Amino acid sequence: MTDSPPASQPHKRLRSPLGIRDLEAAMKHSAALEEKIQNKTAQIGVIGLGYVGLPLISAFTNAGFRCIGYDVDQNKVDELAAGRSYIKHVGSERVADWIKRDVLEPTSDMSRLGEADVLMICVPTPLTDSRDPDLKYVELTTAAIAKTLRPGQLVILESTTYPTTTRDVMVPLLQNNSSGLKCGEDYFVAYSPEREDPGNPDFTAAGIPKVVGGYDGISGELAVKLYSHAIIQVIPVASAEIAEACKILENTYRAVNIALVNELKTLFDRMGIDIWEVVDAAKTKPFGFQAFYPGPGLGGHCIPIDPFYLSWLARRYGMSTRFIELAGEVNSRMPRYVISQLAEFLNQVGKPLKGTKICLLGMAYKKDVDDPRESPSFELLELLLERGVELTYNDPHIPRLPKMRHHDNPDMSSTELTAEFLASQDCVLIATAHSAYDYEFIVKHSRMVLDTRNATKEVADGREKIFKA
Repeated sequence: MTDSPPASQPHKRLRSPLGIRDLEAAMKHSAALEEKIQNKTAQIGVIGLGYVGLPLISAFTNAGFRCIGYDVDQNKVDELAAGRSYIKHVGSERVADWIKRDVLEPTSDMSRLGEADVLMICVPTPLTDSRDPDLKYVELTTAAIAKTLRPGQLVILESTTYPTTTRDVMVPLLQNNSSGLKCGEDYFVAYSPEREDPGNPDFTAAGIPKVVGGYDGISGELAVKLYSHAIIQVIPVASAEIAEACKILENTYRAVNIALVNELKTLFDRMGIDIWEVVDAAKTKPFGFQAFYPGPGLGGHCIPIDPFYLSWLARRYGMSTRFIELAGEVNSRMPRYVISQLAEFLNQVGKPLKGTKICLLGMAYKKDVDDPRESPSFELLELLLERGVELTYNDPHIPRLPKMRHHDNPDMSSTELTAEFLASQDCVLIATAHSAYDYEFIVKHSRMVLDTRNATKEVADGREKIFKA
């Protein structure tokens, strides 16, 4: 991976002035692209057809643009071409409509990247085993773009990353492999962080304000004009670095506040105080407080990852982010805390963990979605199996355990929650509070319920069976 500049090296200027001839060329290429954007003949290429890419396609097709969807996973391409979706909140009927109207053409052929006028990169940005940023997907995608890059194209990175990635990682790869084309003159580059809230019908991709920062002024203006056609509100900022830092701030803010509540939870548990009631009481204050809730760990692509990106970047500049690193440590240890609480509660009824029958409810990282990325449920699953538990799971949105980058999942399918099945389990562990669950039914027929999400708060009968962790 390309390194960020060390602390002793001053950062590059954010605005590299163009000469008169360079400016004329830049204006020529930008004017041609701007005209295509204005009359909606610009083809939008979305690279990475997942939880970010498909909602983007929805926003731009709704705005009257035609999209080319690129993905190296041929299975995804085939599913979309057949009019089928693999993401719950982007339904198959919507995908089938795109195909029928010929506003989406999915392909795995990366030699066709030059056909799009705008390329939006929506690929994963995970962590390495040592919790350093892993930008291999961004780098591979950028290198593929460079092979077909042509004058007048706009390349936008949407993947979550650390500040300086666009300028110091992407642009050099484009410059070194694009036959002499110059960024900001022949082609244009910007960063606009994805903002997705899967499962929340109140916030679609088109309905969430978009922050946009360019590699240079012309690039930023083009990106703003593009997004303005499809997104409810566009917020231009002075540089790609500011847009990148904005995304890191948003998610680190959430991670730190969740860590605070998780740490208070462990203290209040020991004191016999219900953290959920404490938060509910505190949020009645109409100013100066925002409610965050505890859980079995952090999930999703952003919140568990972004703080470590920022900590890594700080070390590159000779600094430490102790507060942020501590928050990461607190959140990372929550799955083990849940297991320790489970062992303690089982011990009270004379049962060891080993050989105990446990059903894990919910494998998705949040309620009512089919998104398993970084879900703490998978760590809970591994920890339980390591301790010899007879484990089953149920998730109405994840019928079969998927393959994961950092987890060696067993071949396991979701088990139906019948009265007989629940009664046969020693404990039901609620890890994700899906709305589809009938918690009255679950508590009624279970011997013991360990609730990590306060999902059973409205259950009146059988509360003696419920433990919170």
